[in-house]
Amino acid sequence: MFYTKKKLIILIIISSIFFILTYNDVRSENINKISGFAKIVDGDTIKINSKKIRLYGIDAPEKKQKCKKTYLTISFMSFTKDYMCGEVSTQKLIKKINKQKLNCNIIDVDRYKRLIGECFKRNINLNSWMVSNGYAVAYRKYSKKYVSDEINAKNNKLGIWQGKFEMPWDYRRKN
Repeated sequence: MFYTKKKLIILIIISSIFFILTYNDVRSENINKISGFAKIVDGDTIKINSKKIRLYGIDAPEKKQKCKKTYLTISFMSFTKDYMCGEVSTQKLIKKINKQKLNCNIIDVDRYKRLIGECFKRNINLNSWMVSNGYAVAYRKYSKKYVSDEINAKNNKLGIWQGKFEMPWDYRRKN
């Protein structure tokens, strides 16, 4: 009997220590807003104050991803060329932010421990801006919020919608 009580006390002590050590980590990850100057990782991910933030509800071409766009049309024939659409997406986000302070509303944390958020430059929603200009697509798997922006970009042949491309999630799966 004494041996069982000893095991129980040890288990309680270990559990208490574990709880105390992890409590601050869990509490510190409960972030609602982040503001600051961003380092752009790619077309849908930024870093502010060393915190990685994945832009909510959008998916941009990967940095090494190539897309095709028409550069010449003669009668019924079109000629296309490959271009680095992932790099273009990243560069457009860099240019749009233009070293200005961002405010991000954090919505969630993903399985890679990235914060998921909507980020704003003044009153411009950057998530929406990327999709509505054709530099990213609506990530329907996680949100339908930017579908109308995507439809508008597609109808107006903006950004990646000027030609042919593989959806970023399909590209990631294959590469």
